[in-house]
Amino acid sequence: MKKGNSIQQFLQRCLEMLRKDFTELRSATVEQLMYIKEDLIIPHHYTFYDFIVTKARGKSGPLFSFDVHEDVRLVNDATVEKDESHAGKVVLRSWYERNKHIFPASRWEPYDP
Repeated sequence: MKKGNSIQQFLQRCLEMLRKDFTELRSATVEQLMYIKEDLIIPHHYTFYDFIVTKARGKSGPLFSFDVHEDVRLVNDATVEKDESHAGKVVLRSWYERNKHIFPASRWEPYDP
């Protein structure tokens, strides 16, 4: 992926790579996929660069963090926030609609800058 690539372009690449392994994706289009990061549903029109430059934050910390920083484990200070983020998730919108009342999908919210 390149710096200016959108979430939609990322999902298109995911779809191309995952189609051979998941039969339910064979007839899916990129519009039917959702990208979830830090319990936020990320709209397709954003770019990863948008989130990195603005240091966008999710519910539990930064959405994307590529900075070099001190290892907080060496300091043993519980007040220091960790910059680690969780892996993103790619799901079918139909799966989300069926399971949005069940954890973890019940925690997901649309991204609101």
